Amino acid sequence: MICAIYRSPVRDQTYLYLGKKDDFSCVPEALLKGFGKPQLSMVISLDGRERLASADISKVKQQLAEQGYYLQIPPPVENLLAVHRAQETQAN
Repeated sequence: MICAIYRSPVRDQTYLYLGKKDDFSCVPEALLKGFGKPQLSMVISLDGRERLASADISKVKQQLAEQGYYLQIPPPVENLLAVHRAQETQAN
């Protein structure tokens, strides 16, 4: 299975995986609008791979098969102040 990966020019660490290079027909218009103009990052083969750098390969394959695309977004930024306050509350 070949996969084209595009990065978002407006959202840091956000990537769009497509089953076919430059075929955005399966991607909802609202998603593309918020994503910005996709910039091709790489084209890779998913066959024989056991993992990807920042995405669950089984989820990527499943969503590519089911909906034609996979959206990779970065994890939420951890609020270190809230974590510190919670630890302080538990300690007292």
